[in-house]
Amino acid sequence: MKKQNHCFYTLFALFFFTFTPLSMTTVLGQNSKSNSDEDALFIRKIYDHALTNTSAYPWLYDMCTRIGARLSGSEGAAKAVQYTKQMLDTSGFKTRLQACMVPHWVRGEAEKVMVKTKNGSMPLRVLSIGNSIGTGKKGIEAEVIEVKSLDDVDKLGEKVKGKIVFYNRPMDRTKIQTFEAYGGAGDQRRSGASRAAKYGALAVLVRSLSTELDDRPHTGALVYDENYAKIPAICVSTNDAEKLSKTLQNEPNLKLFMRNTCQMLPDVESHNVIGEIKGSEFPNEVIVIGGHLDSWDPAQGAHDDGAGCMQSMGVLDILKKSGYKPKRTIRCVLFMNEENGLRGGMKYAEEAKANTSETHILALESDAGGFSPRGISFDADPSVFTEKFKKVSAWEDFMKPYGIDFTKGGSGADIGPLKPQKFLMGGLRPDSQRYFDFHHTAFDNIEFVNRRELELGAAAMASLVYLVDKYGL
Repeated sequence: MKKQNHCFYTLFALFFFTFTPLSMTTVLGQNSKSNSDEDALFIRKIYDHALTNTSAYPWLYDMCTRIGARLSGSEGAAKAVQYTKQMLDTSGFKTRLQACMVPHWVRGEAEKVMVKTKNGSMPLRVLSIGNSIGTGKKGIEAEVIEVKSLDDVDKLGEKVKGKIVFYNRPMDRTKIQTFEAYGGAGDQRRSGASRAAKYGALAVLVRSLSTELDDRPHTGALVYDENYAKIPAICVSTNDAEKLSKTLQNEPNLKLFMRNTCQMLPDVESHNVIGEIKGSEFPNEVIVIGGHLDSWDPAQGAHDDGAGCMQSMGVLDILKKSGYKPKRTIRCVLFMNEENGLRGGMKYAEEAKANTSETHILALESDAGGFSPRGISFDADPSVFTEKFKKVSAWEDFMKPYGIDFTKGGSGADIGPLKPQKFLMGGLRPDSQRYFDFHHTAFDNIEFVNRRELELGAAAMASLVYLVDKYGL
């Protein structure tokens, strides 16, 4: 078998370098230490193992079907901590749990929102926004007023007092990058409740953050401004948002009934899950890969972010099965509480800063779904970014045969708190066109994750980790 494998990789090298553009030679000129044949062959080996011999998808399938939703503070989150630690343990990696206190929000009974029209009542498809308070068991009934933005609320001022504010700004479908559209519409969900409460509103109803018109209500997190009263906040599906808006045109004084029983309980202890391969030459130089283990409660959290967690665990799995012995410590971190608090990311950054015996050189996060990978975007403190990005860009042509581009941009929420420590950070960038069909909905389940696409993402991450580990930054 070893002889056959050697023959295969020799033939591949002959084909690869016969038909690879001269730009690869440029790469090698920029990084004289690179061995083009050896690195290209090993990256090919990484992809072969990822597509035939990694446990990433089986791990994801088991976690989604056996555990399901993993909102921080929940029983599901606690089970996921133990499950992933066990998988890393039994795979032969050094593991530990990093304790952190996390918020414990519970949804309560199924939400109910009814439009009271002159022709009768019309139910809406809704989900409470994470961290929201409840209306109480009796619910709230009040006139509803439609706005497109937080600025609209400021303009209306006291006119929203005693009313339910309906935020109805859609994501911009003209944006090719759907995360840009998400960012452009996200303030109404995140800050809309407090802005309306500032002027005496009783509650808010927020259009779901989706690029599609469908019947899937979304959840997500809000952040209350402690200067104002906390009021209930619920998301409505995009189709029902359209219906409500049209109804308001004919009946501007119609009323809305809203009822939810969610509440925030006291913080509980949870954990980041950490598994690693210790470096053989520079064990105190650390490369971090990760995703967030928690997920919203209506679904299994397959794309957000079970996929990123299993891709990160898969990096360790792939490198081990490829026979690679890292020079530096490769550390997988499964962060807890990204969705409604970022406590795990902040805890890891706090301890990393305090541990002066270690130096991080790269942090790479996957938190954009398990779809086909298109690239990796990089970020860092401005004082070091230009130099670091230039170095990593020298390897981009190794990734182009696999459809991976290196770009300037963001990295990830959980590794964001590490930015002041001034090293390179990256984020896996899959095709995002379908991501917001599932994001924060009841449909974020394993049947919507394609195994091959998930494995290709793990391979892209493992390839970058291999190059950074071998040559450093």
